[in-house]
Amino acid sequence: MFRDHVPAETAAAVRLLEDAGYANVGKTNLHEFAYGITSVNPHYGTVPNPRFPGRMAGGSSGGSAAAVAAGLAVVGLGSDSGGSIRIPAACCGVAGFKPTFGLVPLEGCFPLAPSFDHAGPIASSAGDCAAAMAVFGVPSRDAELSGLRTGVAWLEHADPLVRARVSDVAGLLHATPVDLPLPHVGAVFMREVAGVHGELFAEHADEYGENVREKIERCLALPDEAYERGLAARAEYRERCIELMDGFDLLVTPTLGFVAPRLPVDDLVIREATVRLTLPFNALGWPALALPCGAAEDGLPASVQIVGKPGDDALVLGAGAALESLLLASGVTHPGADA
Repeated sequence: MFRDHVPAETAAAVRLLEDAGYANVGKTNLHEFAYGITSVNPHYGTVPNPRFPGRMAGGSSGGSAAAVAAGLAVVGLGSDSGGSIRIPAACCGVAGFKPTFGLVPLEGCFPLAPSFDHAGPIASSAGDCAAAMAVFGVPSRDAELSGLRTGVAWLEHADPLVRARVSDVAGLLHATPVDLPLPHVGAVFMREVAGVHGELFAEHADEYGENVREKIERCLALPDEAYERGLAARAEYRERCIELMDGFDLLVTPTLGFVAPRLPVDDLVIREATVRLTLPFNALGWPALALPCGAAEDGLPASVQIVGKPGDDALVLGAGAALESLLLASGVTHPGADA
């Protein structure tokens, strides 16, 4: 329905990057309305995975990750409401950074779930992500990994080789296990999607693709009491996570519990498992960096997620750059990086 739409103004985040000297080389494909994790788009086709043909590129910002992985752009700008920067970065073997909530302006971006929505960079390295984030006021910071207090969580949700690669990273960082819970905030997300799409969907439901149409119908049918319970659960989750992170500078987890799935994939089938370890940091608004960390199942890259407390974006990016150097010195290369 927006095929011929030309915005009156450039989105604020894009304008700031252009003002800083970045050249806009084009728009990229994505999951319809950014509401999905496969980038299988019924209107514009499926985003390919340049490094790993036949595998899911991830979503929703799959085109941005694919463009970076293919060498078409130094940086891709993506949106992330439940993992939509970090998931495609993990699938395509590149880096992706979701900043602290509100740090990157969203003016000019079509929303999905406003209190979960973030924008941020996808790039070949943490350093290139940091360079883009400098445009948004995040200073460059070197991080001495040995001096950081790091926790590790959610290894039990990963396939064996993904778990092993993230465990290797945890070992390099001397990380301590943290019993961090997973949130129950899906109802809040769904109610916000319903608020964004309610009027548009009422007039144009037939123009939506089947996958997104079904999800929005579920959102519109959500009972009020489920939403209220979700709000309370989110508030409790935020308090609990701050308590559990007391005494830690960073947290590491798998980004995904598995490597990029084979196509074809059904978003409705794999969505919950795919966002399980990324959505929590949208609910919290904490900065999180996805970084390749070595070969896992089928020789495809595992991805580690490096997470900081709100406002610690420079620390997360600096630690990511230091970890990249450490992995390289240890002989760990990104699978497919030379493709």
